Amino acid sequence: MTADASEASGDLVLITGGAGFIGTNLADQLLQQGRRVRIFDNLSRLGVERNLAWLQQRHHGRVQFKWGDIRDSHAVSAAVRGVSQVFHFAAQVAVTTSLTDPVRDFEVNARGTLNLLEAVRLGGRPGLVFTSTNKVYGHLDALALEETGDRYEPVDPACRQGVGESRPTAFHSPYGCSKGAADQYVLDYARTFGVPATVFRMSCIYGPHQCGNEDQGWLAHFILHALAAKPVTLYGNGRQVRDVLHVEDLVDALQRAQNRIHDLSGRAFNIGGGPAHTTSLLELLALIRELHGTLPPMKLADWRAADQRYYVSDIRHFCDATGWSPRIGVRAGVSQLYRWLAQFRAPSSSSLNTNQTAPAA
Repeated sequence: MTADASEASGDLVLITGGAGFIGTNLADQLLQQGRRVRIFDNLSRLGVERNLAWLQQRHHGRVQFKWGDIRDSHAVSAAVRGVSQVFHFAAQVAVTTSLTDPVRDFEVNARGTLNLLEAVRLGGRPGLVFTSTNKVYGHLDALALEETGDRYEPVDPACRQGVGESRPTAFHSPYGCSKGAADQYVLDYARTFGVPATVFRMSCIYGPHQCGNEDQGWLAHFILHALAAKPVTLYGNGRQVRDVLHVEDLVDALQRAQNRIHDLSGRAFNIGGGPAHTTSLLELLALIRELHGTLPPMKLADWRAADQRYYVSDIRHFCDATGWSPRIGVRAGVSQLYRWLAQFRAPSSSSLNTNQTAPAA
């Protein structure tokens, strides 16, 4: 089937930031299902060229690739033309980068998303799923915590079900502001203009094709440094807790959201592993030691700005709405990622240029 025929059939899916970690996994699944995929990416993150080449080789030319920057409204409009679904992952993803260049952070995350929303509004209104972040809830410093072994836990047992969507947003850091603004624009375009769109406020995602660094993709970052015997820095005391979600489970959730986009439009959902799939930094390092035999050298540093000491997603609303639930446990998922990185050895975090626009993960 030619590209024009695919566009005419309406079975063409656009993935912005599609050469990144999440985009690669989603594209592979869609292509295996016989879907046509258009990837829009500026290939600015080191390692994503290999992801794209892997997809193109694996699927024999069925991947459409459009090089472009999400800040370029004309390129975005061209990318949206003829598609039936849009998954929006292109973003500046690091809190630290947003602190050094907040204007660029805004232009990529907020203005870039507005460019896409306008293209979708004026271009046939395909269903849109946008990946936001748990950082829209801010520092969560009002959540009382206690140290339990190698982790923090909420003092109030009722809070251990996780953070729900009813919690007020409280943007903290330029990154939280830019992603939060984009999050709100997506919801408002659904309500004001009838654009079929939903928001995933995501916790920590991990899995194959992830090129992790200490700002984004920290599970892969820790494993990569263990494999290379390079030191890792623990900011704070290492007892920070996150719910973690394997990318296969996220891909399932993304497709379920698109399949019910008109029912879910205008809603934001907290997406992560939930209370059953959590780890602290120290617990992850202990698991890596089991898998690898040794730990990377470690050093401690002060807490970073906007670093939540405890964040677990309350995923019940999305589970109830779609029947979705995470299937891959932390031990099984981290073991799989360790084997993948040991075999393919993605570029080390020290070689990543975090000053470039990167696909969100």
